Amino acid sequence: MFNFSKSLDLPPQLHWKYANEPELLAWTIRARNYNTFVANCMFAFLSAIILIATYSIYAVTTQDESYFYQVSVSLGFYLLMSFTISCMTHQRMNFAYRFTQSGVEYCKWKDFPKWALTFLKWFSGITAIIFIFLATLDSTFLIGALIGPGGMGLMYLSMANSKSFQEMHTEYHHHAFKWEELTQLAIATNREVVDLKYSITLKGNDYKTNWSLNVFCKRKQKEAVANFIKPYLSPDVPFIKAKVNVPMSTD
Repeated sequence: MFNFSKSLDLPPQLHWKYANEPELLAWTIRARNYNTFVANCMFAFLSAIILIATYSIYAVTTQDESYFYQVSVSLGFYLLMSFTISCMTHQRMNFAYRFTQSGVEYCKWKDFPKWALTFLKWFSGITAIIFIFLATLDSTFLIGALIGPGGMGLMYLSMANSKSFQEMHTEYHHHAFKWEELTQLAIATNREVVDLKYSITLKGNDYKTNWSLNVFCKRKQKEAVANFIKPYLSPDVPFIKAKVNVPMSTD
């Protein structure tokens, strides 16, 4: 209907509640479900610290070493640390949305990035070979091999063998809401998001819980999604345009 891409497959850990009902609309998307301004500021701050540390490494490298060696060690440290902090500050979550006659449900998940392990393994191996070759020309490159490829190799081993680290970067969640539980529909003016407020009684509670559901949309499709949702809501549900803040997860 809206030509949404379905490039992400639902993982086997998650299942649709209304799978027996025909889907009216569905799509998957990878999005940052947090305040990106804060993430950018954090990345900029940490990058500044890394630049200072990189310059310090360059400065303390003995003057007897070649200029290429000094630059290689410093650049390797900067690239490795920048890659590491970007993975921490700018992670993306996978989202899958499905609309049926009963309501809206979505799955969100984050798998441990196996590609990062593959990258570290191959990059550390290739750079180690390069440094070993350069060491045949200048033995001081053996120090660079220990600092650069050696450090990346240790990081790879710690990530690959740490179950707790991998679990920290793995999440699986499923949520479903009936149309009558939605209390407000809003088109975000600051993000590609349709915001749905809901009011539900959680299992084991005797009171209503009011929260927001952010429906992350493809570029320039939030208006179409909001107009699709509107007929399924009660006539007294407000339909507005407003700045939306991504709330902290209730999971």
